[in-house]
Amino acid sequence: MKIFFVSLGCDKNLVDSEVMLEQLHNRGYSFTDDEEEADIAVVNSCCFIGDAKEESIRTIIELGGRKQTGKLQKLILCGCLAQRYHQEILEELPEVDAVVGTLAIERIVDAVEACLAGKREIYLEDIQSPPFIGRKRVNTTGGYYAFLKIAEGCDKHCTYCVIPKVRGNFRSVPMEDLLAQARELAAQGIRELILVAQETTVYGTDLYGAKQLPELLHRLCEIEGIRWIRLLYCYPEEITEELIDTIRDEEKIVHYIDMPIQHASDRILSRMGRKTNQEEIRRKVAMIRGKIPDIALRTTLITGFPGETEADFEELYRFVNEMEFDRLGVFPYSAEEDTPAASMPDQIDEKVKQSRRDEIMELQQAIAFENEENMVGRLLPVMIEGRIAEDNVYVARSYRDAPDVDGYVFVNTDRDLMSGDFVTVRITDSREYDLIGEMEDEFTQ
Repeated sequence: MKIFFVSLGCDKNLVDSEVMLEQLHNRGYSFTDDEEEADIAVVNSCCFIGDAKEESIRTIIELGGRKQTGKLQKLILCGCLAQRYHQEILEELPEVDAVVGTLAIERIVDAVEACLAGKREIYLEDIQSPPFIGRKRVNTTGGYYAFLKIAEGCDKHCTYCVIPKVRGNFRSVPMEDLLAQARELAAQGIRELILVAQETTVYGTDLYGAKQLPELLHRLCEIEGIRWIRLLYCYPEEITEELIDTIRDEEKIVHYIDMPIQHASDRILSRMGRKTNQEEIRRKVAMIRGKIPDIALRTTLITGFPGETEADFEELYRFVNEMEFDRLGVFPYSAEEDTPAASMPDQIDEKVKQSRRDEIMELQQAIAFENEENMVGRLLPVMIEGRIAEDNVYVARSYRDAPDVDGYVFVNTDRDLMSGDFVTVRITDSREYDLIGEMEDEFTQ
């Protein structure tokens, strides 16, 4: 039986997909990238915002149609949408043959076998149960990097967010299990580990009584074969000087932090249920840049949150202009049912949300392009990701570039390179969000 697997949403979801793929592989199932050749389709869904929910439902309906017109026999829905709407899905989407919740991914083989036996089942676990630990995974990134999910759930309960309802409260994965996963990934040839969770910065507080992310990083740096370690989802109020010192002092940890702040108006931050304010964010950014001058800071924002006035938005605009983040993404607010923000008064018109998003992105574009221009003349270590044969140029990423969300470095060289190689390039030009460089022979690594 051939399985077609679709993983939607965030990189944390992707880790769950890779764990499920490994379990199915161990039971003798094979996989296909062609949905027309599939006997079974598995969709690992997302419902974080409205667009993600719509994409998940659209994917289900499209694949469900193949049960009538193609060879597809069974369709299984996993992930956040499955967890949140499991009963409604079985009632309203007859094309779905089984539902597997977020904490039941170890039941994926059971779900497949039940479907093939003609049963229609729901597989759920208590969302407060310990995170399932799959030490082995099928790496699907197609490159030499992999995501390491260090925790499940979230305790922040921001007023716009459904994650605690579908993933539960924050639970750390035991450190020894993470180290075992990392060693396994390194043995598979992975060169870059990207640490993810709903919030990475409070890792260990539930298991060890204190923040243990610095200790985890120190121990990950000891693993042979891992060259880069990257941190995502660091909440500003939880970033400590110890963590920044660790990033600065450990050679393998790239000088890059993803730090979602969501807004800059204290009034809106309070309505969002965020645990920080603008002054604290400013102090934290100053501390980080003071200790690591070449740090690449990435953040995310929400425009059009309920009650956001023009004055609130102007304050956010000024803040972005002053802070000059290296990377920045903006999302128009999405009202999610069963969240406090969805029932707040003063909901903002969709056109206003989008317009404000576009204004911030236009400002950030100018900042980002100038930042890239300022890289010209610098030497940067990069990891080769592939080659564009017709242009005789290699595609790479620098420490400033997380996969799929940031830019690339295009490397001109006559030398034969392989994906996963690390080389040093001198930047000669910039093209919007991307850089162009030439390999420095004497700096080849």
